[in-house]
Amino acid sequence: MDEIKGLILSGGSGTRLRPITHTYAKQLVPVANKPVLFYGIEALVEAGVTDIGIIIAPHTGDEVREAVGDGSAFGAKITYIEQDKPAGLAHAVLTAEEFLGDSPFVMYLGDNLLRDGVPGLVERFREETLDAMILLTRVDDPSSFGVAELEGEKVVRLVEKPKDPPSDMALVGVYLFSPLILDAARRLEPSDRGELEITEAIQVLIDEGRDVRSEVVAGWWKDTGQLSDMLEANRLVLDDIGSRLDGEIDDSRVEGRVIIEAGARVRNSLVRGPAVIGRDAVVEDAYIGPYTSIGDGVKVLNSEIEHSILLAGSSVENLGARIEASLLGREVKVTRSDSLPRTMRLLVGDRAEIEIV
Repeated sequence: MDEIKGLILSGGSGTRLRPITHTYAKQLVPVANKPVLFYGIEALVEAGVTDIGIIIAPHTGDEVREAVGDGSAFGAKITYIEQDKPAGLAHAVLTAEEFLGDSPFVMYLGDNLLRDGVPGLVERFREETLDAMILLTRVDDPSSFGVAELEGEKVVRLVEKPKDPPSDMALVGVYLFSPLILDAARRLEPSDRGELEITEAIQVLIDEGRDVRSEVVAGWWKDTGQLSDMLEANRLVLDDIGSRLDGEIDDSRVEGRVIIEAGARVRNSLVRGPAVIGRDAVVEDAYIGPYTSIGDGVKVLNSEIEHSILLAGSSVENLGARIEASLLGREVKVTRSDSLPRTMRLLVGDRAEIEIV
């Protein structure tokens, strides 16, 4: 089998994570202080896939290019491929046709996280010279996903968000393809959503009797498309961290597995892991609870935060209540004044959500 290439999709608009994604590519929102996209790149490199194309959108492409660079930091060679509009996964494959050539490839959705990566799957795909391999996981609400009907490991039918699901096995956002998928995608008509659906392209291969197999994901999988998913992914990743205390800790208690990066300062505070505190962050007279990621340069002063993600440069000061299950964007400032009268003064972006309890 020819060298396997990688294709990572990083062009979606991230409507479910607004307002963060009005100004930020959703694949660059961090989980445990690392952009989600980086996990996908690292998973491919770990599997020996180092020639990687990244599909980017016109409005967020420059940001992705700046964050990822030429790929050398990951041990990869990165090619950027601009998709003019989000017209479906099969459309993305066709957009990358020049890059893919006649190579088999792994397609990885850039906002997905797989705990155990893809090395074993790539090896099996190589050895068995399959025409396609899809990853599956059991879900409680299969009608919200693309669903596979199976005979053993053989895939006999794929249905996109069915009202009457044939199984509880949903497609995970990682696929392995031979070049035959390009020809199948070229023959598609847009779906009711106006997109070229990858499930329909795979169905073309199935209908032609090609060898399309499935593999059930062993560890956890997360699509980080909305706030609750981001926080859950953050929890799952933090559950696997070790401890590393490179920052300055003064008159403070650090309990459990915690990473405090170089340049961070923790003073007169309690940090209870698993948690990560980024470079040059300042935590003072504060409580940082489990499953919290504090980004680079963040300030948390006289406040309590738990099960949350604070992006770089944000600050939380002098709050009289604990922040929980929250995602604060870059350079966000949350403060409370003790002056009278007691009022709230807010500057809030489009589609933000504020709940005061």
